[in-house]
Amino acid sequence: MGEAPAFLVDELQDGPVNGYELKNGSCKTTTTIGDKTYVITGADDGTLSIEVQIFDRNLGEWVHPTVLGIKPMSCKGHSTVLLEDRILILKKGSKPNDQIWFLEVDTPYVRQQRKISGSEVVAWSKGVIGNAEKPVVISGPSGVGKGTLITMLMQEFPSMFGFSVSHTTRAPRNIEEDGVHYHFTEKSVMEKEIKNGKFLEFASVHGNLYGTSVEAVEMVADAGKRCILDIDVQGARSVRASSLEAIFIFICPPSMKELEKRLRDRGTEKEEQILKRLRNAEAEIEQGKSSQIFDFILYNDNLEECYEKLKKLLGLDSFITAPLKSAPREINLPMDFSVSKTDDKIIINCISSGLEKESNNFRITLDISSLKGGAPGRTRGLELS
Repeated sequence: MGEAPAFLVDELQDGPVNGYELKNGSCKTTTTIGDKTYVITGADDGTLSIEVQIFDRNLGEWVHPTVLGIKPMSCKGHSTVLLEDRILILKKGSKPNDQIWFLEVDTPYVRQQRKISGSEVVAWSKGVIGNAEKPVVISGPSGVGKGTLITMLMQEFPSMFGFSVSHTTRAPRNIEEDGVHYHFTEKSVMEKEIKNGKFLEFASVHGNLYGTSVEAVEMVADAGKRCILDIDVQGARSVRASSLEAIFIFICPPSMKELEKRLRDRGTEKEEQILKRLRNAEAEIEQGKSSQIFDFILYNDNLEECYEKLKKLLGLDSFITAPLKSAPREINLPMDFSVSKTDDKIIINCISSGLEKESNNFRITLDISSLKGGAPGRTRGLELS
């Protein structure tokens, strides 16, 4: 973005100018938090992403932060409101599902990334009205039947559940499709995104990286579905340590003898591979039972009975067919509006110019008392009235 104009520097040095908007061919808003003023800039032609600079009053100079998260595209203008540890941005002239954003400046995620990088960090997250169902993490050793249980859930409740698509750095096989079976990516790209905290869990297998991104889980929730994650114990441990609120379920075999029989009956692996899977299974079962990762443990002795217990845990035992969940509501702002904050309410006073001779004034209230999540995914929990 380059250096800021001299007159803007003078304004910033004079004192806080929250919400100050410049009229010089681009939209700039300034929000002051302590000794730092965050300048958010967007070109008015809608072709560039919104950029961030920080003016440090103590140093008397500009700081160019590392900006994480998916940047919002520019717009015809924007307004800002200072919250406790983030800045709310309301975009003008954008699509209804792209009008609410948050710039996180001192959230736990930002503090963690700042500590890792040793430099100034801010992070974008998209604001979403309403909440999403907690994702379901299902783990268990190979051959225990967890894949079959997940398939049964998806077939009986196709409108309620969605499957998280993992990332991998290996090449596609046969008829595998990008975005369907895996998100296929370059190793350097995935390593950078892991460093930036964009993955809930990841592992290196035979020289290739595999992992579950925050965005992959959020996309399922954006579609109004509940995300299912089929991952191993180590992956579940990583997800448990993240900010994602989920239900953790471990599937156990009735015995190691039965598990060995199932692996051999599949007829898909050599003896060496079977013995390796059995060794890994013993370690996974021990961790699944003894650790505090999992909320529930199910024994898959009888598949139908285990499936009924799984449905009961998820509150689905009384459903014949799952009700279709409506997608989160969206906000639709006119070009002209003013914003104010009262306690945990954001008041948006709008002027809507229609075909009538007189404009119609109306007010939108956003309740921000129950915000959840945040960068590097979504900020949910906004309530609209």
